[in-house]
Amino acid sequence: MAGTSQYFERDPDVASKPRTVELVLPDGRLELQTDRGVFSATAVDAGTKLLLLEATEVPGDARDLVDLGCGYGPIALTLARRAPNATVWAVDVNQRALALCAANAKANGLSNLRTVAPDGMPGDVRAQGIWSNPPIRIGKIALHDLLSTWLARLDDGASAWLVVQKHLGSDSLAGWLEESGWSAQRTVSRSGYRVLQVTPA
Repeated sequence: MAGTSQYFERDPDVASKPRTVELVLPDGRLELQTDRGVFSATAVDAGTKLLLLEATEVPGDARDLVDLGCGYGPIALTLARRAPNATVWAVDVNQRALALCAANAKANGLSNLRTVAPDGMPGDVRAQGIWSNPPIRIGKIALHDLLSTWLARLDDGASAWLVVQKHLGSDSLAGWLEESGWSAQRTVSRSGYRVLQVTPA
């Protein structure tokens, strides 16, 4: 049925209604084009902003960084600006989101960002960091499969940073990560969100 698309679908069928949102952080400002049918289309999500405020540590020698579930790009563009010598892989299933993210990177003068579908990042690339506001609403099994796949692509000594709303299961997700052989340290708990730093146990 038209108009019932979820942001985690490949091709949203809701009519386009572009708008501009602003992301303001202590280290800079981004103007971002967004649209219906993508995650948090009307404003930068509060959890995303918290993640960018708190998980600011980017390895100085990073070659490849990943924004998993990039949407229109607030995390990916921030990483690209913070790590100009790294390639930032902006990953999403949503083709409208990927197009917006690529356009936003170009508009903000960021040439070190690559937008890809989940199978589009070369298999031999290892990430020196993963940042994600993961798509909790895809369901627990699909979410676990997604995180298992991408966490396995972390380079030795690298971390993944996840932000999850408490009422959407952040604590149970942390428990699953621990049971699956990862360390999931809660680094921040604020405004109903948890920021988790995930590393090999």
